[in-house]
Amino acid sequence: MPDYMKLAVVTVALVACSDNSLTAQSAFTVTPIATFREPWAMAFLPDGRLLVTEKRGALKLHTLDTGQTVDVTGTPAVEYAGQGGFGDVALHPQFASNGLVYLSYAESGERGTAGAAVARARLALDSGRGSLEGLSVIWRQTPKVEGRGHYGHRIAFGPDGLLYISSGERQKFTPAQDMQQNLGKIVRLNDDGSVPADNPFAAGGGVASQVWSLGHRNPLGLAFDGQGQLWNVEMGPQGGDELNRVQRGANYGYPIVSNGSHYGGADIPDHDTRPDFAAPAVWWNPVISPSSLMFYDGSVFPQWRGNAFIGGLSSQSLVRIEIGAGGAREAERFRMGERIRAVEQGPDGAIWLLEERGRLLKLTAPGG
Repeated sequence: MPDYMKLAVVTVALVACSDNSLTAQSAFTVTPIATFREPWAMAFLPDGRLLVTEKRGALKLHTLDTGQTVDVTGTPAVEYAGQGGFGDVALHPQFASNGLVYLSYAESGERGTAGAAVARARLALDSGRGSLEGLSVIWRQTPKVEGRGHYGHRIAFGPDGLLYISSGERQKFTPAQDMQQNLGKIVRLNDDGSVPADNPFAAGGGVASQVWSLGHRNPLGLAFDGQGQLWNVEMGPQGGDELNRVQRGANYGYPIVSNGSHYGGADIPDHDTRPDFAAPAVWWNPVISPSSLMFYDGSVFPQWRGNAFIGGLSSQSLVRIEIGAGGAREAERFRMGERIRAVEQGPDGAIWLLEERGRLLKLTAPGG
């Protein structure tokens, strides 16, 4: 068995801060719980069990107290290639009464094209097993394009009960500014996929009516803070990863502005050259390669309530963000030694991580 798959309890003692200094402190205890195959996202059920998506197309139901993992049947066919495959999983706000789950994934199109889709289904649970019933697609990226990158497709329900979806620009640049396409946008929908009448561009009809904000590149984290404010974290090009406070109807400027450069070195004007575009709350160069976003409000780490946590891929890190009246800033960067694909808060107040190579990790207070 490779070392990274072994289950062992360790205490993280080195914290890499934003200035790359190290502080010797015991931040948390890390307990490996289970392993999966290319996991991408997770969601806790009200009974404490865990849903985990695997990029190749499987949805797993994991029982924490027994360690049992089973397949949930009835999943959609996914386009597994490049950055594409099974994506996010989220519960309807009234899941306890309606059993609805929402899934994002890459699906194939005609003539070698692909695009992200979001479907919903009722999760039926019986004797430790699970199945999806009545699966139906409620949203698609428009248009499907060639290539297998920058799908985005994170899902979050807002305090308004509406569905928010991040849609990457599919490595095509200009769609992020094109209101005839929903690529490079964050969209806002009713829970059945219909368009709310109060969306900022609803009067434009078509896919423009779905749009909540635009000018995004590859938004891989989407979450609401305790005050009901939406935030997203997205990969920049060569430099310029961004954490954005997402405002209604705002344009975040990509590809016209970015605090990074094009691959190959061609310059992109910085955000400060175009104050008409919304600037990021925090940006990174060198990059952290953000994969996910979570706001913490639990009791295990009371000192971190209200903080945001970002999973890092190339940085192999968990990044803590403090947000206050003066704005947002990176407060700490925890070196995890593996690419972190997802971060969630569990019902027990612990912080849970999925490593891209497979392990599910539980983070608790030192000695807890």
